[in-house]
Amino acid sequence: MTRRTHRPLTVVGLLLAIAMAALEATVVSTAMPTVVGDLGGIEHYAWVFTAYLVMSTVTVPIYGKLADLHGRKPVLLFGIAAFLIGSVACGFATSMPALVAFRGVQGLGAGGIQPITMTLVGDLFALEERAFMQGVIGSVWGVSGLLGPLVGGLIVRAFSWRWVFLLNLPFGIAAGALLIACLHERAPRAAHRFDVPGAMLLGGGVIALLFGVRGGPQALPVMGLAAALIAGFVWVEKRAPEPLLPLELLGRRLIAVSSATGALVGGAMFCTLTFLPLFVQGVLGGSPTEAGAAIAPMVVGWPLASTISGKIAPRFGFRMLARVGLAVTAASTVALALVARPGVGAWGPRIVTASFGVGMGLANTALILAVQTSVDWGQRGVATASTMFFRTIGGALGLGALGALLAAALEAGGDVPVGAASRLLGGERGVALDPALAARVSGALSTGLHAVFWAIAGLAIAAFLASLLLPPDAAPRGAVPADI
Repeated sequence: MTRRTHRPLTVVGLLLAIAMAALEATVVSTAMPTVVGDLGGIEHYAWVFTAYLVMSTVTVPIYGKLADLHGRKPVLLFGIAAFLIGSVACGFATSMPALVAFRGVQGLGAGGIQPITMTLVGDLFALEERAFMQGVIGSVWGVSGLLGPLVGGLIVRAFSWRWVFLLNLPFGIAAGALLIACLHERAPRAAHRFDVPGAMLLGGGVIALLFGVRGGPQALPVMGLAAALIAGFVWVEKRAPEPLLPLELLGRRLIAVSSATGALVGGAMFCTLTFLPLFVQGVLGGSPTEAGAAIAPMVVGWPLASTISGKIAPRFGFRMLARVGLAVTAASTVALALVARPGVGAWGPRIVTASFGVGMGLANTALILAVQTSVDWGQRGVATASTMFFRTIGGALGLGALGALLAAALEAGGDVPVGAASRLLGGERGVALDPALAARVSGALSTGLHAVFWAIAGLAIAAFLASLLLPPDAAPRGAVPADI
């Protein structure tokens, strides 16, 4: 007899996993300027985030397909284990290249945490309950994200930046133990053939694409390789018995527009979380705690709006909420580009990031619910994962491109040594630097980040325009399985 899932404790396990991922997002953003000051290598700054996003992007659709073929539980447990291994390795990294590599291992695990968690919420709850649970998950994400920069700033100041990675261990271990004991599902028994060629082509194409957007003399041939690999992926998927990403699914207007919208707003979100702390510390001369406080309001506004969105979505419709949310994010990023200037007060960026979080909470919840209710159980994993995949790839591409833009701005000031920028962000806050050199470094960072913030605004505006193509809401599909 199949054991039934203990839903309350399973939900606790899922929330702990989500809390771990959310905590890591804001803790790392706050700590990275200090990490650069310790290990050097500011030229690798964006790659610490990009490596994480590359691996999580490449693996999201793979995890989603595996979850549909073999069940959600083993896939999620593997993701948690990989995330913890990567966290421990990051905590003991001794150089920036090593940290970049270990962040890739973290990303390998992260690719299986959020999409499979969201898929399980779709399995465990009917639409009305699911909308509420999306709000609960958003609240946990927000509270964890709020604690991240505050706790992270205290850890960096009182102990060491290494502990911001080791902080994941109690969350991950507790989440895994609860899921092992309380989540019981009847995985499909039929024989399946995993689409290995499709996974390899998609992974290679995405990695090449991400390297290509970094620019440089190798960009053109690498982008050509990316185009060839992605074209090969499409050719394989059309002929695969069980494709990794069913093209028929991606061809549906709702999922296609949601994916495009998610990619654009994902780029805006990840780049804001990455580059705003750098602005606060490198241009305004703030501490790690102040850098964290600049992005913390985003993860306060997000859960509040997510809770509201989950409650009112069945009444007002997914399409309307998505458009309203994306309009708010677009306006917020334009405001950020206008206020992010040397000498700006602390409250300007905080108000802007709070409103950005409100927009994300409204739009993200509505889009996920719309996609999940448009498919049956057998496609819910890959449909949810595809939504996460495009949001993450948008973030990775945005970080790669805007990281290259910032690096080019620093190089354009030929009298600004790269090492000086790293020292400006270190624990001594550039005290040992010549005052004139410190001023030039800060000015070069300000110029480069000004261009970066306007590029972020362009991504958010494009996301809102894409949302205008969303189709009318459809009737829900996919009942909750009786045996979970």
